Amino acid sequence: MTTAMPFDDFRELINTMPGPDTGAAQRVAERDQQLTKPPGALGKLEEIAVWLATWTGRPPQVIRPQVTIFAGNHGVTAQGISPFPSEVTAQMVGNFSAGGAAINQICAVNDLGLKVFDLALEMPTNDITQEAAMDERTCAATMAFGMEAITGGIDLLCIGEMGIGNTTIASAIFLALFGGDAEEWVGPGTGHDEKGVKLKAQVIQRAIDLHKDHLRDPLEVLRRLGGREIAAMTGAILAARMQRVPVIVDGFVASAAAAVLYAADATALDHCLFAHVSAEPAHKKALAQMNKVALLDLGMRLGEGTGAALAAGIVKAAAKCHSGMATFEEASVSNRDD
Repeated sequence: MTTAMPFDDFRELINTMPGPDTGAAQRVAERDQQLTKPPGALGKLEEIAVWLATWTGRPPQVIRPQVTIFAGNHGVTAQGISPFPSEVTAQMVGNFSAGGAAINQICAVNDLGLKVFDLALEMPTNDITQEAAMDERTCAATMAFGMEAITGGIDLLCIGEMGIGNTTIASAIFLALFGGDAEEWVGPGTGHDEKGVKLKAQVIQRAIDLHKDHLRDPLEVLRRLGGREIAAMTGAILAARMQRVPVIVDGFVASAAAAVLYAADATALDHCLFAHVSAEPAHKKALAQMNKVALLDLGMRLGEGTGAALAAGIVKAAAKCHSGMATFEEASVSNRDD
């Protein structure tokens, strides 16, 4: 970081984000009209092909897709908001590394790279009902670390997370950014019953009450209510925009990281595709607040990038259909105007 306040560099990046390449988008749309199919016959796949061109500036292709999982622990678990202990976060990171998780299988099927980042699991963030989750320097450094997710020449970034207690954190972020009542933003997470969901809402409201005088700035919302994995995902999404790498956002928790950027600039997520509607009840509400429509609705709520990895297979298919299909002229097939 080069400025006096750690967040200043990120604010400058948000203010200077590159826009869409409309020329590339137009070229893809025009070629699409010449492919050996009726116009619009591939539906959403055609829109995805144009989206890829819009944000990469080149014909649609996905050669080096990567799923990146960020893992973090949360001090707020001391309030009893999860039926699982925090140790499960590290245990699942080990499971990812050993190839035993759902995300490993989906990545294998769709030929996706996978990286997992352990974000100081032995040092949970502070309990947000007692103090800010992170100081500004820690939050900014974690965002900067997340920006490393796009290194290595990847051309599609799928973000996911792992962190016991992070649905509570995500709900608190959504409440702070979009308003409403705590009850509107909570759900069962990893398996809470009605009593547990009510406890989560109470904990979130206590956190909001504590920090309420400091929640006008989205980056302050992130550092006060967020977690390391959410800060890292926010940084990754922003870095991808700066480098023209399209992003697929996973579910409820990953969407909270995206929402921080949306609250700072409503165009900040134009290079993002939202993978699926989580079974976590408030996710649909969050997507509506950001004017986004998810690609899939499979009743999933696992996290760990699984929805994003499934969506990546569809994005790869969209790119291949556009680049691999012959035009009517190339295939010597009569077009409807012939």
